[in-house]
Amino acid sequence: MSGLAAVAGGVIAFVGTHFLLSHPLRRPIAGAIGEKAFLGVYSLVAFATLGATIWAYRAAEVTAPLWLVGDGLWAVATAVMLVASILMLGSLVRNPALPGAEDQAATAEAKGVYAVTRHPMMWAFALWGVAHILVYPIAKNLILSGGIIVLALVGAALQDRKKAAAAPQAWPAWEARTSYLPFAAILAGRARFGGFGMHAIGGGVVLWLVATWAHIPLAGWAAGVWRWVG
Repeated sequence: MSGLAAVAGGVIAFVGTHFLLSHPLRRPIAGAIGEKAFLGVYSLVAFATLGATIWAYRAAEVTAPLWLVGDGLWAVATAVMLVASILMLGSLVRNPALPGAEDQAATAEAKGVYAVTRHPMMWAFALWGVAHILVYPIAKNLILSGGIIVLALVGAALQDRKKAAAAPQAWPAWEARTSYLPFAAILAGRARFGGFGMHAIGGGVVLWLVATWAHIPLAGWAAGVWRWVG
C-alpha cells in the first residue's frame, strides 16, 4: 500500500467508524454492553484509527503543492483560523449540542457564536481543515483535512437528526432560532449578530495565538501572525 493510500485508509476508518458508532451502531451496542462500556469501545476505536492515520500521514511522501502559497493565502488562512478559534471557545459554554444538554435548547438564547451557527464547534473543525488546505496543498494534507471537513459538516447534519429525535420539543425550537449554515439565521432575521462573551473573543484570540505559535516547535515553520512577527 502506498503512503497516500494508507492515509486515505486511515481517514476513511476514522471518519467511518465515528459515524457508525455515533449513529446506527450506538444504540444496539450500548444496549448490549452498557453506556460506559460503549464509551470505552468508542474511545478505543477513535484513538486507534486516529493514531493509525497520524502514523500513515507522517510516513507518507510529501508531494508537490497544487498551487503556490504566498502571503495573501497565508493572511486568509490566518483570519479563518481566528474565526475558527472564536467559534471553538464560544461553543464550550451553554452549548445545547453537548451530550445531556439537549433540554437547554428549548429556552437557550441564540447569541454570540450560536447566532452565527448552531454548530460552532463543528464549523471550527471544518474551518481548520479549509485553512490547512489553503496553505499546505499537498496530497496527504488534502486527504486528511478533507476528511476532517467531511466529519465535521456531515456530523453536524446527522447531529441535528439525532438531537431532534432525543428532544422532539426542545431541539426543533432551537433549530427555528438558529441555522446550520453560518450567518443564515442572522440574514433571515431569526438571530441577531453580537453578544460574544469574553470566553469566546478573549479565549479565541489566546487559542489562536498559542495554536499558531505551536507550529514553530512542532512543525518547524511559523504559522499565523508569527510569520510576520519576530
